[in-house]
Amino acid sequence: MAFMFLREMIRAYRERDPAARSSLEVLLCYPGLHAVLWHRIAHWLWKRDLTLPARLFAHLGRFLTGIEIHPAAQIGRRLIIDHGMGVVIGETAEIGDDVYLYHQVTLGGTSSARGKRHPTIGNNVIVGAGAKVLGGILIGENARIGANAVVVGPVAANTTVVGIPARPVERRVERKPRFDAYGTPTDCDLDPLLHDLESMRVELSALEARVARMARQPAAE
Repeated sequence: MAFMFLREMIRAYRERDPAARSSLEVLLCYPGLHAVLWHRIAHWLWKRDLTLPARLFAHLGRFLTGIEIHPAAQIGRRLIIDHGMGVVIGETAEIGDDVYLYHQVTLGGTSSARGKRHPTIGNNVIVGAGAKVLGGILIGENARIGANAVVVGPVAANTTVVGIPARPVERRVERKPRFDAYGTPTDCDLDPLLHDLESMRVELSALEARVARMARQPAAE
């Protein structure tokens, strides 16, 4: 079982990271893979109420990889953490299958109360470098979160959000979801505020032209 998990993870890295030259390289040199392995041990202990050993294993994994994952966090299959340094995944976070996280990503909480306070990440989501996803919110399947975005509300499936606070931008949805590096597609307007301002400018120009035409018309007798 453990061997099959490891083989699946290595295959996922090799398929999605063009820098991966060999399976041995992924096994030995990829901190994201190591962090998930440490988390599996810590999570196994946590579910058996061995909370202190679980926290110790999680702390050791953080020390060795620079990636902090709470042992209670639920992680799906084939999670890829690219580069990894500075990633933080909170206690009640839930991550689906085939999720791709870049460095400096935080899946954090906005409340000190116990209970669900960290995000739920759907399948095939990409979270760009430096993004902060905060609170017990749902990020839908195939969503893309751009680099350095701050997400404090739910994100619908197949939606791309960017900015602070994060807002949706138009994105071409394909039958087979493509891979958008850093969660930031290059074929859409990445600044929703500028997009709105441009729309207002176009509407204002059209209104001015209409008023000018009306002014040129002779007054009705």
